[in-house]
Amino acid sequence: MSVLPEERKNEILKELNKMGKVKVMELVDQFNVSEETIRRDLMILEEKGLLKRVYGGAIKTVFEFEEPPFTQRTTVNQEAKVKVAKKAAELISNGDVIAIDVGTTMLEFAQCIENKKDITILTNSLPVSFVLTEMLNQNKFTGQILLLGGQIEPKHQSISGGITEQMLNQFNIDKAFISAGGVSIQSGVSNYHLHETLVSRKMVEVSKQVILLTDYSKIGVDTFCKVCPLDKVDVIVCEQPFPEEWRNHSKLEEVNWIQA
Repeated sequence: MSVLPEERKNEILKELNKMGKVKVMELVDQFNVSEETIRRDLMILEEKGLLKRVYGGAIKTVFEFEEPPFTQRTTVNQEAKVKVAKKAAELISNGDVIAIDVGTTMLEFAQCIENKKDITILTNSLPVSFVLTEMLNQNKFTGQILLLGGQIEPKHQSISGGITEQMLNQFNIDKAFISAGGVSIQSGVSNYHLHETLVSRKMVEVSKQVILLTDYSKIGVDTFCKVCPLDKVDVIVCEQPFPEEWRNHSKLEEVNWIQA
């Protein structure tokens, strides 16, 4: 299996996410590279806080009630996030009022919003608002940006709280673009942070259409806080095909799966 270094590291993280641990020699066989190469990959991923090296391999870093900081997540599964973001941006129509929640996938998504006219964008993500402001100044799209008020969470560069939720109640939103820490049949869409989850939940509640952006590493994963069941989601955009194990589930009958 010949893959680029970044693709290999992303595959290692996917395996780690599924199994909870990886072994050096198994990865050597899987990717047909040297033991030194795999150990270097694991060292780089550990430096980013994405795993913990142990004798003979690595184990998943445990974030009991939270995920790694925003800056640590920007390069994880980046290629998949870009594919998802580009495809999701095609779902925006001229004149739309849209909400964008927080996360690194949303940052990629914001950078793909081009050639749209008279759109209104609401967000509780500081990085997303910065990117959109620059793009609006460059005439990449026309419209307006509303940064939702509330309490700033510096570690995750987000805004949340009762004020944020109250503001969302004031608008008629066409499409909510949301992210996830995990997506499963049992728990639906879930996330790590309670206050950010409450804002995402409110976006789902007040929007006419809910569009979930996720890479495949989140599929089958449950995290701390439930955002909404899958039957509340209208569209899922993912870089991989629809999971075989999800077929024939009633909760997904009305969900449109779009492969990026």
